[in-house]
Amino acid sequence: MSSALQVMKFGGTSVGDATCIARTAQIVAKAARDNSCVVVVSAMSGVTNRLIEAARKAATGDSSEGGNLINVLRRQHAAAIEALIQEPEARQRVMRLVDAVLAEGRRLCDGTALLRELTPRTLDEISSLGERLSAPIVAAAVSTLGLRCESVDATELIVTDAFHGGADPHMELTREKAQARLRPLLAQRIMPVVTGFIGATAEGRLTTLGRGGSDYSATILGAAMDATEVVIWTDVDGVLTADPRLVPEARTIAVISYREAAELAYFGAKVLHPKTLNPVMQAGITVWIRNSFAPERAGTKITPEGRSIGGGVKALTAIRDVTLIAVGGPGIVGLPDVVGRTFSTTADLRANVLLISQSSSQNDICFIVSASDAERTVEALRKEFAQDLAHHKVEHVTVVNNIAIVAVVGENMRGTPGVAGRTFAAMGRENINLIAIAQGSSESNISFVIEDQAVKKALIATHKEFGLDVAAPD
Repeated sequence: MSSALQVMKFGGTSVGDATCIARTAQIVAKAARDNSCVVVVSAMSGVTNRLIEAARKAATGDSSEGGNLINVLRRQHAAAIEALIQEPEARQRVMRLVDAVLAEGRRLCDGTALLRELTPRTLDEISSLGERLSAPIVAAAVSTLGLRCESVDATELIVTDAFHGGADPHMELTREKAQARLRPLLAQRIMPVVTGFIGATAEGRLTTLGRGGSDYSATILGAAMDATEVVIWTDVDGVLTADPRLVPEARTIAVISYREAAELAYFGAKVLHPKTLNPVMQAGITVWIRNSFAPERAGTKITPEGRSIGGGVKALTAIRDVTLIAVGGPGIVGLPDVVGRTFSTTADLRANVLLISQSSSQNDICFIVSASDAERTVEALRKEFAQDLAHHKVEHVTVVNNIAIVAVVGENMRGTPGVAGRTFAAMGRENINLIAIAQGSSESNISFVIEDQAVKKALIATHKEFGLDVAAPD
């Protein structure tokens, strides 16, 4: 192995069963010929969702769901171990690790059912079990190919704050712990296979980085370990010009900038966790998105500068399952700090604000959050403005459901006149009503809000308008 370090992350579909794990092991073995490698793995596909569902059922007093799931997970992981590991002693060792994790899961579910209470900390503990099951199996599978491997729990590496369900890393502390734990392994030519999605507070309490957080784990470790590059292996060919389920003509983008990829991730492109690129931006570490089911394909390369395509728009994305919240009425014009109070209240909940739009008259402040955050956000705002609502200084805190955000993204849009005009002309031709519009000062995206039922039509029309269906934008 050379001194170059590659961090490789494999998603749930890439470790979904024995066949997928065997393919992943081959990809890792090939990469290890040229680089030192740190591997980050997700849970087997679907496992985390089922664990969360079982935890929530347990909170109602129903412990049977948790017990049944533990039995199912044991059979699923035992089948993978049986197929992948031929040596009896190695097989038994991995099975003992799996059984220990499952026993912990059973205790957590039983305790939750007994108390009829599911705390964020306990939910993190339960939802982390999938990664802790998959990492030892992947490490053992790679070992069968003649490489030395060791499964490492990310609680030993990634130090976070104490916000359960979506923790943020403390990068300096993470750097210290990751270097101290992983450098000696790499020096001995031992490949670490790390649990994605998971971290721990400085006091050692387990946290999770949010759904899809294994991508984030990989770039956190890439930055902490001074990696040459991070490769995110998934089940698509890279970053696409649009969601191929909605736009059949969507194409893979060969090279894209950090800013463009971050905008797409933030606005719903499922190929990346929204925070993924934050850790690597300062260091300028290259990130690749590649398909573990077609490793011969080049995928998408994400770099600081990307590559100009001349036409401005590079990709489209849409966020569905969102809610528009409006705070306003004529009375707020003279009411000081409505904007500050609105967003400080929202920030206290850690509700992610996806888009903001305000009229120049200041009669209404509109913003959009995930539908899952809407109810508690509205409740908190009505509490914050209770006195103002009672005296009609603020007249309403209202919600609009069944909407979606469409984002038109491209680094070179700022130097390309007419992008907004062409976008909205395309919407007009399709008779699509625009509910709200926002454009950042960076001019690398234009976002607009439409009815959810119009999303497919809007994406197809915009994709065609900018010729993304004709020539690959690379």
